Amino acid sequence: QGTPVAQGTPVTEEVPTNLVPPDGSVLLFELVARGVQIYACDVDPDDATAYIWIFQAPEADLLNRKGEVVGHHFAGPAWQGSDGSAVVGTVLERADAPKPAAIPWLLLEATEHEGSGVFSTVTHIQRLDTVGGAAPVEICDEEHAGEEASVPYAATYAFFYPALSATPEAATPAA
Repeated sequence: QGTPVAQGTPVTEEVPTNLVPPDGSVLLFELVARGVQIYACDVDPDDATAYIWIFQAPEADLLNRKGEVVGHHFAGPAWQGSDGSAVVGTVLERADAPKPAAIPWLLLEATEHEGSGVFSTVTHIQRLDTVGGAAPVEICDEEHAGEEASVPYAATYAFFYPALSATPEAATPAA
């Protein structure tokens, strides 16, 4: 099947098979996110005697290939375009990032849509090529409880939609 990549987009690592969208999914577009992953120092849910950095939300600009800001990525996780359309997703699969201190690569499924613009037909989202964003290395203990930390990150988000029925007319992509 091959790795779904927009023409001319350099991908440095191969996409793990568990992150490939379902058969019939077509790459709609890719955007680069540049921003931060926000963490809060709080009690470890698995050990009430320990404190850890807990992920809160992303805050990032979404950029097209020309480097123009065309949207925003924020808690949900959600992606909203300049046209007002938005998609919210939930994580289906994850894979460790090849780069150290980088947040995992993900496959997400759309759970909600808003508006009728570019994000209105998205069914799946991949987060790939992550750089940075991992939990802070600063001390997180009772004294620091409640503190927030913003860790810079970048990622490529690939947005997919379902292919049309396999009729000859639908098989030919529009110019």
